Amino acid sequence: MAKRQSNQLPNNLPQLQNLIKRDSESYKEEFEQQLRHFNSTLAVFELTPDQFNDSLDELVMFLAQVAKCYQEELKDFPATLVNLLEKHATILDGDMRLSICRALILLRNKALIAPADLHKLFFNLLRCQDKSLRSFLKDNIVNDIKNINANGKDQKLNGALQNYMFTMLKDNATIAAKTSLDVMISLYKKNVWRDEKTVNVIATACFSKVTKILVTAVKFFLGTDEDNEEEDSDDEEIPTLKEVTMQNRFNKKTRKREKYLENIKKAHKKKKKKSNAPKYNFSALHLIHDPQEFAEKLFRKLEGLTERFEVKLMMLELVSRLIGTHQLIILNYYPYIARFIAPHQREVVRLLQFSAQAAHELVPPDCIEPVLKAIINNFVTERNSSEVMAVGLNAVRELVARCPLVMTEDLLRDLVEYKTYKDKGVMMASKSLIQLFRSICPDLLHRRDRGRPTEASVEVKRREFGEIDVKEFVPGAEVIDVNEEEGASDGNDSDSEGEDDLDETKDEKDIILSLEDKAKKAREATVGKILTDEDFLKIDAAQLKKQVVGFRKGGKGKKRTAAEADLDEEAEEAAAAGRNELVNLEDIEMIYKKKKHDKEARMESIMGGREDREKFGGKQSKKAEGASITNKQKSKKKNFSMMKHKIKAKGKKSFREKQVALKKRLVKIAKNSH
Repeated sequence: MAKRQSNQLPNNLPQLQNLIKRDSESYKEEFEQQLRHFNSTLAVFELTPDQFNDSLDELVMFLAQVAKCYQEELKDFPATLVNLLEKHATILDGDMRLSICRALILLRNKALIAPADLHKLFFNLLRCQDKSLRSFLKDNIVNDIKNINANGKDQKLNGALQNYMFTMLKDNATIAAKTSLDVMISLYKKNVWRDEKTVNVIATACFSKVTKILVTAVKFFLGTDEDNEEEDSDDEEIPTLKEVTMQNRFNKKTRKREKYLENIKKAHKKKKKKSNAPKYNFSALHLIHDPQEFAEKLFRKLEGLTERFEVKLMMLELVSRLIGTHQLIILNYYPYIARFIAPHQREVVRLLQFSAQAAHELVPPDCIEPVLKAIINNFVTERNSSEVMAVGLNAVRELVARCPLVMTEDLLRDLVEYKTYKDKGVMMASKSLIQLFRSICPDLLHRRDRGRPTEASVEVKRREFGEIDVKEFVPGAEVIDVNEEEGASDGNDSDSEGEDDLDETKDEKDIILSLEDKAKKAREATVGKILTDEDFLKIDAAQLKKQVVGFRKGGKGKKRTAAEADLDEEAEEAAAAGRNELVNLEDIEMIYKKKKHDKEARMESIMGGREDREKFGGKQSKKAEGASITNKQKSKKKNFSMMKHKIKAKGKKSFREKQVALKKRLVKIAKNSH
């Protein structure tokens, strides 16, 4: 047998590392020996930094592991590694560079290096032509900043890093600028840097000359939720608690399985807390400092853009969202987008969505008129297919819903005539236009199309451009009883007086008030009184009731109850919706259409009807297995001359004979059915 070595520690670094962590003082000499070895190896390595040094790699990781135990001796160790990377970052061997970065991350986890210094170094390393390193550094930067801000926001550090990233976006190295942008977007989506400064730094990337950076920034503002979907899909992969519990019950019990069960319980608890947590996410578009200037610059860049059509489409969408969200005025946008509105144009439905999205009440109607005319002339004509006409009418509806003044009386009446069109999709799109104008401006419709007048439609008046309807009271507040509090305070009155008061209030409710009286009562109810949440719920219900209750000047009309009209559900939806800043693409694409009734579809329905039926004949079988057919069925096969006398006799029957025969037949059918 070979002789055992007396001391293997200098050559066995993992064993030495383990012993130092247990008792650092006893092994200080061995540590100093390894530190001297590291300094000499580093001096040799700097002569040829482009080659991988196995010994240096092991020593770097060893010293990073034990740095916490000898902080005084290794106080210059992090700075040494940082200087090495700064000096030879681009020429270092890929594995060696990654190993030094891992050692620095280990030191950062032990709080032996400042986060700002490390992140600045990592951002400089993003210039290296090493994809795996860039991905590794990006994930580490995001996780480290997230952990720093987990307990509380470090505003000083965040401000310094945001300023540094702003300079990195202007860097000549495209890869470094793109990775910096990805880091900021990741931190925003993880709710770490969800502030105005981050959004406005990302906004500057929309004007980059590099297409990749420009597209990434524009996608961020358009709110593509790919990362959220990936997180949701990861959560779905977690096995259910019941499955894991059943496995543990019947399989062999081990510590590993018990630990796995605990982890699954924690994961489900975390998922439940995540799903229950209320989310108050505002769009990044709301955090831009000067949206008017940002939209103007973006549109100016779009006009001179020579990129692919997809990039132009994304920028058009962003400008339309900015205009719709902040109600901006960019008058050149409408003639520009009107050029693309034609049925043969690529992605024309999305272009229709953008044109409707960019319309609002503060834009002069003359500016939006070219867009409306382009839609009507190119889409709503009988030379097009019914699908194109339906999409055009839906787009007109969405456009005029945001800017009603652009629609004229003659044009609306022409479009309304399509309500009797042969195709159902066009007919329903035209009827939806009628329904819209019944609520926003019924005077433009022909009298027969206005429908039954309601209180809401009578109160609606067409506003001119720039006109604001200012109320002195809360509309619908007439439902609040002014004397409610006084009645509640007088609780010591007699029962007879209480009954009289109830009768009086019933009589008051039966009285139908005119519009002027309602306005007067609403003013009295709201002036000098603080309304509660219950009062506002009553007001919302009353306002919705006005939309369904018939209104006649001469007398009473038949009213629907609140239950019939589903007013409670509508009130909740109206409160949740608010002002629609964006147009839904499905509202324009929505076409009512029958399925294609070709031969294959007809044959499929025929074969489906034959499934539970005999091969030849109907579903009714014979009465018994050996029974013959009825006399009526036999008579159908006989010659006409044999049955002629019976037909003549049937014709000569009196009314009484026919009545008796019918009675007999009905009695017979009733017996056979039982």
